[in-house]
Amino acid sequence: MSFCAAPRRWVSVWTACGGIFDLQHKQRELASLEEDSARPSFWEDPQAAQKSLQRQAVLKQSITKSGQLLSAWDDTRALIELGREGEPVNSELEQALAELGSRLDDLELEMMLQGAHDHLNAILTIHPGAGGTEAQDWAEMLYRMYLRWIERRGWSTELIDYQKGEEAGIKSVTALVKGADAYGYLKAENGVHRLVRISPFDANARRHTSFASVYVYPEVDDTITIAIDDKDLKVDTFRSSGAGGQHVNVTDSAIRITHMPTGIVVQCQNERSQHRNRDTAMKLLRARLMDLEQRRQDEKRAAEEGAKKGIEFGSQIRNYVLHPYKLVKDLRTGVQTAQVDQVLDGDLDALIRSYLLAAGRSAARAGTPGEAPPGAS
Repeated sequence: MSFCAAPRRWVSVWTACGGIFDLQHKQRELASLEEDSARPSFWEDPQAAQKSLQRQAVLKQSITKSGQLLSAWDDTRALIELGREGEPVNSELEQALAELGSRLDDLELEMMLQGAHDHLNAILTIHPGAGGTEAQDWAEMLYRMYLRWIERRGWSTELIDYQKGEEAGIKSVTALVKGADAYGYLKAENGVHRLVRISPFDANARRHTSFASVYVYPEVDDTITIAIDDKDLKVDTFRSSGAGGQHVNVTDSAIRITHMPTGIVVQCQNERSQHRNRDTAMKLLRARLMDLEQRRQDEKRAAEEGAKKGIEFGSQIRNYVLHPYKLVKDLRTGVQTAQVDQVLDGDLDALIRSYLLAAGRSAARAGTPGEAPPGAS
């Protein structure tokens, strides 16, 4: 074995850690926040207190990861020195390098999640494409896949709207995903997902292709102001669809809000209170309007730069093939796996990670505004 320095990509990540991986800076910030939280007046502003506690949790997690990475770095360097002295450490060094590589990969991904809204919770919406029951069943399969992935990460979901299909599957679903950097991760899933399989709804067992669209928006927090004029809104109340029970109720509390200038329609029917359904629907509308404005700015910037974005919202991003062979392939990164069943059971980390790293490196090379450059805190 050659006892060389870490691979070039690892070194570039390591040397870019001046701001993001400033352990002492994070420790000082955490100590200051903990000192503030011990003051008797801390809970006089509950909203600020909650944000402080959330920031403390993020800092503690980051400090723990930083300590683990430093430990792995020290262990690897010690083994390299022993190897240079002739000690038989090949096996231990391979394990140490693998551990260091894994932790550096995590650090690089953390550096990519520095967008303005990456730290926010995410609003996940899934709609089936044309194809009736077949597409609706595919939409429900995708929803189950994301729920499993969310559970694996220890996050939680809050169902906002669920419209069940007549025979099977779902007509649409909207859920709030709560977790650290939820939007930062789930934005990788924006786009059209394509399924190829032998249809369980076809008596002749023919192969069918189904499509479903996944939309992800950041949850707008109270620090972001979105101006909405009441006269631009059309508000309709209706009886919740479905049979009630787990997903929807059957009261007349459901709310549908149409934003007339943009044509954006949002609705919520999962709460039994009409007032709460309206509040949730307005939250969805603010998120959609913020997302719309961000995309307009992105398109304007791309036009000014004379460049067309290679990864576009609404384009087909991933194929899931169950017949005549098994394969999941992300069309943006080329990453693929034959472990289709595992992916549909929530094993999405490799696919999401590959997209975020590729998109982050591309943005860093282009110097995209709004993205934190290496070393930014």
